Amino acid sequence: MLVRLAFESHSALNLNMEPRWSWNCIVFTMTKTKVGFAFSLALTCLCPAVAQAEYYVAGQVGVNFADRLTGIQGTGSFVTQTGPDLDLQNAVLYGGKLGFFPSNGAMGIELDVFNSQPNIKNLDNIPGIHLGVTNVGINLLLRYPGQTFQPYVGFGGAALIARISETVDVQSDTDVGFGINLLGGLRTFITPYVAIFAEYKYTRGTLSFNEAFGSAGGFSGDYRAQALVFGLSYHF
Repeated sequence: MLVRLAFESHSALNLNMEPRWSWNCIVFTMTKTKVGFAFSLALTCLCPAVAQAEYYVAGQVGVNFADRLTGIQGTGSFVTQTGPDLDLQNAVLYGGKLGFFPSNGAMGIELDVFNSQPNIKNLDNIPGIHLGVTNVGINLLLRYPGQTFQPYVGFGGAALIARISETVDVQSDTDVGFGINLLGGLRTFITPYVAIFAEYKYTRGTLSFNEAFGSAGGFSGDYRAQALVFGLSYHF
């Protein structure tokens, strides 16, 4: 009798638990199937766009036609003081680019990095100052996606990393400010993967050297520059 009761209790337990265990398996299987289907659908949609995307790397060199550093304003203890505009020298420009056009389309995005040294000229009896500016920009591009000729325009924001060297009047200082980039150019393919380009750039931003005169303060000014560059790009 004891054995029979134990058997019956064990059978009842199996009968009660089996439907719940079976239902969990069904739910798990359905959920896994749905997730797998969604993942497969996402890959199906994304893979063609990634596979057909156009990437490129480029080098560039040109001339930076820097305008005057205008709106000279003191900072720190000199905040109430203003100064005359400072002439900047034209300078060699060099840098590189990384670009991406989804689906080989007309719109793309580009990392554009270039450096120049538009030194501050002498101001009467005050000696000039060595000035270096590195532009790290992210630009949105719009192009005509021709097979040989591709005119394009673009705009974006940039980090302007500016440095001045120590002189008898100022201390060395580095500033990271925000600027805007405007550009336009023409890319010409000389092989299916290699192109040459000519490009015009315009940059505007504010440079602040808050420790140019030590802990007492420094100066800031509005920076504007136009550049003409030529480059070589490889597309893949």
